Amino acid sequence: MKFLQLAFFIFLSSFCFGQNSSVSGKIKDFDTSEPVPFALVSIQGLSVTVTADIDGLFVIQDIAPGFYNLEISALGYEKYVVFELEITRDRPAEVEGLLRVASIGLKEVEIKASSISRSEESPLSARSIGTSEIKRNPGGGRDISKVIRVLPGVAIIPTFRNDIIIRGGAANENRFYIDGIEIPNINHFATQGASGGPVGLINVDLINEVEFYSGSFPVARGNALSSLMEFSFKEPRTDKRTLNMVVGSSDLGVTVEGPTGAKSGMVLSVRRSYLQALFALLELPFLPTYNDYNLKWSWRPDDRNKITIISLGALDDFNLNLKLKTTADDENFLRNRYLLENLVTNKQWNYTIGTRWDNFRENSSWSVVVSRNMLQNEAFKYINNDESLSKTFDYVSREQENKIRIERKLFPQKGWRFLYGLGLERSVYSNRSAFADFNPLISDTVFVNYRSDLSFNKAQAFFQLSKSLFNNKVTMSGGMRTDVNDFGSEMRNPLDQLSPRISLKWQFKPNWSFNAGSGIYYQLPPYTALGFRSNDVLVNTGMKYIRNDQLAAGIQFDSEKSNRTITLEGFYKKYSQYPISVLRGISLANFGADFGVIGNEDLSSSGLGRAYGLELLLRQKLYNGFYGIVAYTFVRSEFTGVDGKYVASSWDSRHLLSMTGGVQLKRNYEVGFRFAYSGGLPYTPDSEEASLDVSTWDAIRVGIPDYTRLNSQRIESFHQLDVRVDKKWYFAKWTLNLFLDIQNVYNNVIPLKPTLDVLRDENGNPIVDPNNASRYLPNYLVNSNNSVLPSIGLIIEL
Repeated sequence: MKFLQLAFFIFLSSFCFGQNSSVSGKIKDFDTSEPVPFALVSIQGLSVTVTADIDGLFVIQDIAPGFYNLEISALGYEKYVVFELEITRDRPAEVEGLLRVASIGLKEVEIKASSISRSEESPLSARSIGTSEIKRNPGGGRDISKVIRVLPGVAIIPTFRNDIIIRGGAANENRFYIDGIEIPNINHFATQGASGGPVGLINVDLINEVEFYSGSFPVARGNALSSLMEFSFKEPRTDKRTLNMVVGSSDLGVTVEGPTGAKSGMVLSVRRSYLQALFALLELPFLPTYNDYNLKWSWRPDDRNKITIISLGALDDFNLNLKLKTTADDENFLRNRYLLENLVTNKQWNYTIGTRWDNFRENSSWSVVVSRNMLQNEAFKYINNDESLSKTFDYVSREQENKIRIERKLFPQKGWRFLYGLGLERSVYSNRSAFADFNPLISDTVFVNYRSDLSFNKAQAFFQLSKSLFNNKVTMSGGMRTDVNDFGSEMRNPLDQLSPRISLKWQFKPNWSFNAGSGIYYQLPPYTALGFRSNDVLVNTGMKYIRNDQLAAGIQFDSEKSNRTITLEGFYKKYSQYPISVLRGISLANFGADFGVIGNEDLSSSGLGRAYGLELLLRQKLYNGFYGIVAYTFVRSEFTGVDGKYVASSWDSRHLLSMTGGVQLKRNYEVGFRFAYSGGLPYTPDSEEASLDVSTWDAIRVGIPDYTRLNSQRIESFHQLDVRVDKKWYFAKWTLNLFLDIQNVYNNVIPLKPTLDVLRDENGNPIVDPNNASRYLPNYLVNSNNSVLPSIGLIIEL
């Protein structure tokens, strides 16, 4: 018996308290992918430094589990810091250190590193977010679309959606890339013609880092006016197979990773939601179900060539909870009944697959990217939600793009860098729609029934030249880009879309720099607008690319020793050729959040707009177990309609404040918080006269905005506090992470626009106004979000 007890104790000890782990990797030149020999690698806070061998390989042994900052330096290169590298017992950490050549003489030994990554052509308005920051963000739900709200310039939207609003721009002004491959949308239940949705599509377990640009976009990336997000998926392991399982508040995810050959590896994740079951228990009127996959496959046949395949896709169903009781007089039941009458059943699927080939040479590199993406969006609504009756709304639309892009980079001596490239695309769009809509010109409801098919070609060309001067104290960059397509005569001339860009970085003191950038940017109107037809004729053939002139400048302080950064930045954005609704006479930027389809109407490219503001950022990367971000933004956003008058847009937040921080405690506990404040967003009140007409309400059953009072009212400012607690156990062969995340801890009421409904009798039937038989009586429903939302999660790594 004693022998069995001893054996069991030895087994349990080895299972729970295994040896410390290690970190290994390879140091390479960022541009050429050549090994950097004899680089110094150290861990902040530990008196451990190793030297890489002649092939750039290094190993640091016997490291206790936890999060560390890894510093890499080499003669003639800028210092590189890997922040918050997690080391566990079950899987040794792997690092690919990519060092940028410093444009100074070899006699200079000490080369400073910034805690925020900056490229030559985008020295400001760029922020780097690591995978650990995404995973632990309180209230973020491991969703990058929510996590970026901790940064300056990013609006805090008081709804359940992930609409990304940057510096007063609309939600469709953002672009996304994963390892250089464009991804049209990163959310489930995507809004067609925009970029929002309620749940993120990208699994954070695959993310290595995210570069977020709110301006000064790289010249090789087009069609963006407000932001660019460059995701880098982690390189798949080639030494062992691993498994991650995540049980969150809304879904179950599994990630597998490992070698597929001697020099290749793959990482694949799949997720399935169980929100529909949770929402049914909570007696909510909608039941969303989403599924997705994320894939990366990487092959390095030799040091000069790399082939990468990226693919991700989603299958989404949005059904109604028709078993929900809606006859009570309680406010929740009244609101649920209204939603059941107006929400549509939605089915959507999308995918992207792309291949990238990188070829590295001594002083240059080539990149070739070929990709394809598709989206199918279906939505329908039956009278009284009874499928035996006819449909009042029937929408089926499909978007398809096939792309190829070729880039070449040259790295001659003495600090020069040159980039040029071109791209081609083939776009296909189709639409089959039938629905009722209110026409303000005739003050009556009309029924739209049309079919649309559209296909056209796009082309792009670009170049960029950068030079560092005065021992790397001044860096200047300038470039040009143009985009054309054969959709209509207004967008075929490449001279009409010339996009010059220029930037400057001046390091006037060892830890201080002045950064500035200016450019003209263009974006294609959404396919829903280009493909709109009336009487079987394309209506918007005269549309132009949306133009945005931008100017930004600021100062930055970096403290390398404490991983601290402070930035103060001002920006100005001037819009022109912005789409205006011909029927309503207002800019699309003033419509607000349309959660269905954006721009499917007669439009004119005659609108103007402007957004300007000031941003302050105080950022503390992990240092002695503490991290934090304080971000304040003052922003104004205004657009014109046909009358030429500037009106506050639906994204005019004015004041935004986010304070996020946390501390790593003993025994692998971590506590974090996030406080968010936003000024009230404008909204347009509904017109009772138009909405409550009996025939109109019976046809569309929603309030009709009174555009004579466009964005004349605002919701109240709102704020909330989110808290998260994590506890990790590092066992010998696996890791366990439990977390508790509580949103809106003090149950603050977050106000929204009141909902116009009709007064009803005990059977739910609308009550006619006794003084006017052609109208119903109004009833405004309180629309707010004041729930404390706790969630518990479980993450297992094997």
